[in-house]
Amino acid sequence: MTTQPTRIVSLGDVPPNRRRGGDLRAMLTPTTVGATSGFMGLALIEPGERIGEHYHPYSEEFVFVVAGELEVDLDGEAHPLRPEQGLLIPRDMRHRFRNVGAAQARMVFHLGPLAPRPELGHVDTEDGQEPSADARAASI
Repeated sequence: MTTQPTRIVSLGDVPPNRRRGGDLRAMLTPTTVGATSGFMGLALIEPGERIGEHYHPYSEEFVFVVAGELEVDLDGEAHPLRPEQGLLIPRDMRHRFRNVGAAQARMVFHLGPLAPRPELGHVDTEDGQEPSADARAASI
C-alpha cells in the first residue's frame, strides 16, 4: 500500500518555462508529485516557435502530439510529427522541435529514468530562441 497522497496537477499550477523555446510545463515530477522513475509534462509551441536542440544523457524521451503540426530533427534529420503520433527518442540523441503549422501545437512528453541530479538531465546544444531579425541581418 502506498503512503503517498494523491495529487492532481493542473496546467495552471505549473509556471511556464521558456528557457529552451516554447512553453514547457513539467507537471508530474519528483517535486510536484513525488515521482521516482521519471517525469511528464506538456509542451505548448506557438506557430513559428521551436524548442532548441538538446539531448538527455540519462533518459529516453517519449512524446505524443495532441494537437498541431510539428517537425522534429533527430540527429539533424527532419521528420514530420502530427496529432495522434508518438515517438521514442533514445538517450543521447540530439533533437529539436519546430511548430510548422498555423495553430498552437501541444505535445505530451515523458522522460525516464531520472538523471542522478536535475541539472544533469538535459544538455542544450543551442539556444532555444530564434534569433531576432536584427541578429539575423547582422550575421549575413
